[in-house]
Amino acid sequence: MSTSPPSRRPPRRAASARAASYDESLVDNALQAYLGNSPSRRIRRLRRLSPEERQKETETEALIALSLGFPIDELLPAEEAILAASDAAAPNDYIVVRNHILASWRADPRVPLPRARVLETVAATYDHLVAAAHGFLSREGHVNFGVSAAFPASPPPDAPEVPAASVIVIGAGLAGLAAARQLLRFGLRVLVLEGRARPGGRVYTSRLGGGQAAVELGGSVITGIHANPLGVLARQLGIPLHKVRDRCPLYHPDGRTVGTRLDRVIDLAFNTLLDHATRLREALKEAAEGISLGEGIERLRRLYSVAKSEEEREVLDWHLANLEFSNAGCLSELSLAHWDQDDQFEMGGDHCFLAGGNSRLIHALCDGVPVLYEKTVKRIEHGEDGVSITVEGGQVFQADMALCTVPLGVLKSGSIEFDPVLPKNKLGAIQRLGFGLLNKVAMVFPSVFWDEDIDTFGCLNKESSKRGEFFLFYSYHTVSGGAVLIALVAGEAALEFEKVDPVVTLHRVLAILRGIYGPKGVTVPDPIQSACTRWGSDPFCCGSYSHIRVGSSGTDYDILAESVSDDHLFFAGEATNRAYPATMHGALLSGLREASRILRASESRVNSDPKYALQRSPRPTDGILEDLFTEPDLEFGRFSFVFSSMTPDDPQSLGLLRITLDEHLLLGPRRPDLAGDQKDQEPAAEKAANQEAFHLYAAISREQADQLQRAGDDDQARLGLLCKDLSIKLMGYDSTCDADNSLILSIVSTQKARKRLQSAKKFRS
Repeated sequence: MSTSPPSRRPPRRAASARAASYDESLVDNALQAYLGNSPSRRIRRLRRLSPEERQKETETEALIALSLGFPIDELLPAEEAILAASDAAAPNDYIVVRNHILASWRADPRVPLPRARVLETVAATYDHLVAAAHGFLSREGHVNFGVSAAFPASPPPDAPEVPAASVIVIGAGLAGLAAARQLLRFGLRVLVLEGRARPGGRVYTSRLGGGQAAVELGGSVITGIHANPLGVLARQLGIPLHKVRDRCPLYHPDGRTVGTRLDRVIDLAFNTLLDHATRLREALKEAAEGISLGEGIERLRRLYSVAKSEEEREVLDWHLANLEFSNAGCLSELSLAHWDQDDQFEMGGDHCFLAGGNSRLIHALCDGVPVLYEKTVKRIEHGEDGVSITVEGGQVFQADMALCTVPLGVLKSGSIEFDPVLPKNKLGAIQRLGFGLLNKVAMVFPSVFWDEDIDTFGCLNKESSKRGEFFLFYSYHTVSGGAVLIALVAGEAALEFEKVDPVVTLHRVLAILRGIYGPKGVTVPDPIQSACTRWGSDPFCCGSYSHIRVGSSGTDYDILAESVSDDHLFFAGEATNRAYPATMHGALLSGLREASRILRASESRVNSDPKYALQRSPRPTDGILEDLFTEPDLEFGRFSFVFSSMTPDDPQSLGLLRITLDEHLLLGPRRPDLAGDQKDQEPAAEKAANQEAFHLYAAISREQADQLQRAGDDDQARLGLLCKDLSIKLMGYDSTCDADNSLILSIVSTQKARKRLQSAKKFRS
């Protein structure tokens, strides 16, 4: 997402003069104090706890569970389903056990928390509750998830081998990567298709200033560190976090600092208007559904004569621009009735920058996850037989299930065809929800010329229609490795921004900065390098992040999250998370949520229909490779090739290579001059050698195949080029079927499509 909102009502309190460096592990100092520094110490302390100490510990663990979104004294609906009727009717013991597991893992999320360790700290009477709670929390992604070496993208060594479904994940953003990683740990077969040439989606850390400065062009702020899963990932990787300091001075268009009294008066008036807006919608009830937040605020402003002077209006406009930034939408579009429906779920704690950029989390999530880049999905076929995904260029991928994590803007654009079409209620939710825009101008300067003790400062605008233009500046010099300033463009200004030449835009920003710092005697240099975003024009997102538009509600987020085609096609992303929309952690949590749903769907099918595991085996059917190479697309010597593109001559086309070998490692070249009945006249020794031949396989591109063909007629030399220079790994039949299942199925589909096309041509002729 483009920059995640700092909060619905960003506070601008006075901050201490000393810079603060925030480490999320400090949050759990209290936990370490009562959990102890090691499992063994924890066990000993539990056995010596007095009733008062035990009660205090239980209350503390309940508060930790509450911060993670669990109710203190009741079950989640999903928990009721896993408990026996007697335990569900009197759930207090289960809740205490569940809270204990959550608190224990959060005390040190760098290592897994196995059930055996929990059993050591809980009385044997509750072993069945430990099994239920630990299994539920692990499957749902509340514990034992992450990116450290202890959580690889593969099943644990002691995991039992069970029939596994195949899943295609569309999109390598936070949601897609989190889901893919979790599914791989569950033992499912996963392939991620990403349209861009990089992972991360709307989380994009660019390297500017000669590669020295990490610049966040997309999602940037970890909004609320308490219980935030992004904080867990940062702890696992040992990445420090920097608290975004509260002090945010405002400047008039002429460079003067906004006075403290004026700032406080309008700040209070702004928040009072929002409070009145809440009461207004309560009074209007259903009539509020058709009114925008902007209309409601403007009516109230006039009613109470707020911001009558020009200076007051400019300061109020700044607050309104900040509100539009928080929601990635114009106030004229936001629903008065539901715009803040997620406020009750907001993560507590400080808002933070991650040192070195959020791409560090993205790359860690990618580790061990198979991702194919520059695969733009154009069509998704879904039904009882599974899913078939067609990408630009005609390549087809098939699997048992698919997870679609594309942004709401892409769904709105209609660039992906669904067959059959999505249900009416889902199409309605896609149409009703808003998907707004936030843009940035990122600049790397030779040195820091602004106040180093602040992370943000704002600038007022004389024109209300341009109130969101460069209204807020973020300073990243504490975490980026360079003197980085980013100017934000929100609201209506963000839409106009994409039509303006970047050079003109940069000059406008520099004029603002020089207007602020010039009168102070500070020279503002030209930046070393700059970049302007165009998220609205980006076909892979078509905007920044979601909001509730007039006519929509939080229910539409839930509808968007529903699976279709009897749990064959699933959806994730920030716009499917009712509690945490428009945030990076909301996207990640939605991926973990869908991984659990996909696992349940997979197990349900295997358990209810044993034939399903055989029918939808992750490996292609026996003999499929022999069938593929009956009519190879390219063949020379002992090398045969088949490709997945409708145009096999395309250099970027992916395919499979088959090499025919014998006990002497490599047979001599075939004799293409023998054909038909002449083959029966081959010497007996040669025929015997052919019968003893075996095959090795590898995934390869057409460009690499052409390199091998140009290498000469010596198959031994070609083999050396393949393995040494091209670093391509050869595999046997079983390993190829396991590793390249999706590619094999894609080639099968392509060959069928070619035959259909040839038949059609013959018919027309």
